[in-house]
Amino acid sequence: MFIDSAAVLHGAESPVERQVAEAVKSERVTVVHFWAPWCSNCKSELNEHGWKAFINANPNVQVFFVTIWSDKDGRSILRQAGVGGQPNFTLLTHLNPPGASGRLSEFLGERIGWLPTTWVFREGQLRYALNYGEVRFPMLQQMVDDSLGKW
Repeated sequence: MFIDSAAVLHGAESPVERQVAEAVKSERVTVVHFWAPWCSNCKSELNEHGWKAFINANPNVQVFFVTIWSDKDGRSILRQAGVGGQPNFTLLTHLNPPGASGRLSEFLGERIGWLPTTWVFREGQLRYALNYGEVRFPMLQQMVDDSLGKW
């Protein structure tokens, strides 16, 4: 599912942030991935063993891609990589229009300082945060599996 929002934060919670905040409260594991279509590290995660394989292998995990720091949502790049048609996938856009100052640096009270950034939630708790660099999918799978256990 793809959902677009051109909301830009100016000290207030955006519709995108509210939607993700509601979703991460679930008993279901939720992965929130911040990316931008111009980011080479983000694009390298879209290989055949990357996000498409992870999303398809984890139908009970809700995956949100949140496009930030860009004036484009990246939908076409994701579709070319086979990401986006899965029922457990949602694309949200928090666009920075050209010339906009103050790109998003915080989301759900957590800092975003690098792309890509990937978080794993369950029952409203941030279980794991990969804040500086590309995802290694066996490691992400282990984090998801661990998040299914009691904490």
